Amino acid sequence: MRHFLTLMDLTSEELNQVLQRAIELKAMQHRHEVYEPFKNQVLGMIFEKSSTRTRVSFEAGMTQFGGAAIFLSPRDTQLGRGEPIEDSARVLSRMVDIIMIRTFDHADIELFAKHSTVPVINALTDDYHPCQLLADMQTFIEHRGSIKGKTVTWIGDGNNMCQSYMNAAVQFDFHLNIAVPPGFEPDADLLAKCGDHVSLMTSPEEAATQSHLIVTDVWASMGQEEEQAERLRQFKHYQVTEALLDKAADDVLFMHCLPAHRGEEISMTLMDDPRAVVWDEAENRLHAQKALMEFLLNKAQNK
Repeated sequence: MRHFLTLMDLTSEELNQVLQRAIELKAMQHRHEVYEPFKNQVLGMIFEKSSTRTRVSFEAGMTQFGGAAIFLSPRDTQLGRGEPIEDSARVLSRMVDIIMIRTFDHADIELFAKHSTVPVINALTDDYHPCQLLADMQTFIEHRGSIKGKTVTWIGDGNNMCQSYMNAAVQFDFHLNIAVPPGFEPDADLLAKCGDHVSLMTSPEEAATQSHLIVTDVWASMGQEEEQAERLRQFKHYQVTEALLDKAADDVLFMHCLPAHRGEEISMTLMDDPRAVVWDEAENRLHAQKALMEFLLNKAQNK
């Protein structure tokens, strides 16, 4: 059974196939073509973290495929009352055709997938956010072509988005500059695995120089609200501004997975800059995830 818990669960070739298919599905949807290959199939959506883009994109995507989606929060399931993860996995995977999970501990989704008989998709954990990377890579391809050999800059916290960008650097063969304050670095073991694809530094200006893509995220993610004040102090010199983009390559793009805190990790007007492609990036969650679900469901049905 194929799952998608990190970008490393697919080969580089498979990832590129998914992205090209996402671009095709997007064109079909924009032409209002009806394409319903998964009628009567069900996506189970387990949410332990709140969401806007993730819920809407997965639910809309499965509906457009002719299937249905069931939203499950901790209040709606026995998972919220302490049922073992492996038991829930065994039961739910007998009732639905594919499952996506948005949760905290990455080990929980690994345990769930181990006991699931249908594909499991990581829709965000504290360690990784691979679905967002599919959308980001699709957006870059649409605007600039292949990202292979380019320079990408991550500015801010060494969080789940940063770590998925590290995996992406390996899988899509680009170089990633990571500018983080001391003490907020990504996982050291993952950094070692990425080898020459990743450079760690503290200066946003140095990291941004001649970069083709600059990316950031909020400074305090879900579950870190109590750290907000301290993080504002630690990250105050890591705001992405128009002036920082000016240090990058002439054709630089700016991305943010959203929601954004204007005046914190980005300047108040950055998302209005023509180099910002955040709205295309947000829309592409729908198309990239449709392509991913199609890939995994086809693999499961042809096993």
